[in-house]
Amino acid sequence: MLKQILSKLPRKLSKPDQVDSAGSDSGNITANSGNGFQCTNVGSALSSKLNVVKRVSSAVFPTSIAAGVEAVEAHLSFKDVSNSQKQNLFVSKLNLCCEVHEFSDPDKQDLKRQALIELVDFVSSGSAKFSEPAIAAVCKMCAVNLFRIFPPKYRSNCAGGEAEDEEPMFDPAWSHLQIVYDLLLRFISYGSLDAKVAKKYVDHSFIVRLLDLFDSEDPRERDCLKTILHRIYGKFMVHRPFIRKAVSNIIYRFVLETERHNGIAELLEIFGSVISGFALPLKEEHKMFLWRALIPLHKPKSIGIYHQPLTYCVVQFIDKDPKLASVVIKGLLKYWPVTNSQKELMFISELEEVLEMTGMVEFQKIMIPLFRRIGCLLNSSHYQVAERAHLLWNNEHILNLISHNRQVILPLVFSALERNAQNHWNQAVLNLTLNLRRMFYEMDEELAIACQRKLEEEDSRLSVAAEKRRLTWERLENAAALQPFAES
Repeated sequence: MLKQILSKLPRKLSKPDQVDSAGSDSGNITANSGNGFQCTNVGSALSSKLNVVKRVSSAVFPTSIAAGVEAVEAHLSFKDVSNSQKQNLFVSKLNLCCEVHEFSDPDKQDLKRQALIELVDFVSSGSAKFSEPAIAAVCKMCAVNLFRIFPPKYRSNCAGGEAEDEEPMFDPAWSHLQIVYDLLLRFISYGSLDAKVAKKYVDHSFIVRLLDLFDSEDPRERDCLKTILHRIYGKFMVHRPFIRKAVSNIIYRFVLETERHNGIAELLEIFGSVISGFALPLKEEHKMFLWRALIPLHKPKSIGIYHQPLTYCVVQFIDKDPKLASVVIKGLLKYWPVTNSQKELMFISELEEVLEMTGMVEFQKIMIPLFRRIGCLLNSSHYQVAERAHLLWNNEHILNLISHNRQVILPLVFSALERNAQNHWNQAVLNLTLNLRRMFYEMDEELAIACQRKLEEEDSRLSVAAEKRRLTWERLENAAALQPFAES
């Protein structure tokens, strides 16, 4: 009877169950809401089992994975522990570095800096083996230290982020951030890293927070981010569509809403190499990125900051699919600047690169609106714009396209050349105009004479119309002079 009663009483939990339940409870209580990561207390980490890590995606890290991982004193050196304990020491040091200290506490800052350097050296040695707890701990530590909200931009003239003539601003915490970025880069680039396991922690939420950091005003940070994002794109194929979509959203917000972002140039540099790796034929998604993201990027005033990588991306698309050349030129004409001469010079340079890769069929689709615009450029009162437009004829490929379509093109630009020859103020532009007019006469003298005759007839017609208007106004004035003023 006594045995039957005792058998119905609840049994005492076994030691492993106690450990697991305690770890799970502490994982639910201790969380860092600002970064989306669970931050363990350093003291408890040194005295107890490794706590469960909370991923960026907010999915709880399974307790069973941490079972059997003994915590090691984080202040020990990797040289002072056995090979079997190095992995545990690696995780302990990562947890130690999750503490964010103020600059007023230099001792703790130096301790953390030394731990970060040891972590980088350990990963660089090639002896690190990234188990799932280690991968989770690396992502947690990087998120706690890197992911942050930037203060509002206070520069008066920073419509597009950092202006070309402004001094860059440097983050005072860069000495620590640089080491964390170095560790993250070496972690992502590690040859034996299991991408299938790592993708659970380097997930969409982690990538979005990483992309947010591209708005940093420190160019050193943006340069590190550029390299890291490129490695993530290459390492995690499953994340590639999401990264492309996320970057597109940043560009949409920049073009359509804020026109404020510091990292557009770096993002375009990454996509320059991404586009060159697109498979043929191009997917509709990739073409939409060109139409909806890259071409509208010509609109903002701050295009000078990122124009070079933007041009490279556009040229890469045309190299992949030459039929896109006419689409790109239509986009350039749509956003062509009217009052910004420096922007016009950039557009002309990009136009020349695009025309060099344009075939005859695509050229004929856009040559009429294109050379109407070029005719205006030839007449520009800004001598650099006019000079640069004349120099398009020095490009052999462009000259060949013009020569084959001279019956259409010459009438569009001939009047601009004649007006330049008569009254342009700059001698260099005047000389270029005379040379270009001579070239057209040599190319097709009969056509040039016909254009000259048509221009003279047009000028004569305009003179007659002007004289008729003058006489009409004169009669009106005479008639008004004969009418007496009405007295009030």
